[in-house]
Amino acid sequence: MIERVTMELDSESIAAAKEAEIDLSKLLVEALRRKLPKLHAAEREKAAREWYEQNREAIESYNKFVERHGLFYERHRKF
Repeated sequence: MIERVTMELDSESIAAAKEAEIDLSKLLVEALRRKLPKLHAAEREKAAREWYEQNREAIESYNKFVERHGLFYERHRKF
C-alpha cells in the first residue's frame, strides 16, 4: 500500500536532486530499507531466493573451480 506524505526540504537540496535526476520518493524508500532491515523482509527474502536461483549454475561452477584449483590469490596472501 502506498501513502502520500509531506516532507520539508530546503530548496537547494530539492534543486540538486532534480538536477541529478534523483527520485526523492525512491531515495526515501531505499534509505528506510537500509535503516530498518526488517522492513519488507519477506520481499527481500523472495528477491534473494530468485537471485540465487538465477545464478545457481554460475555459483556452483565457481565453487567447483575453487575446490579443484584453489583461490587465485591464495599464494599472495600473508595470513
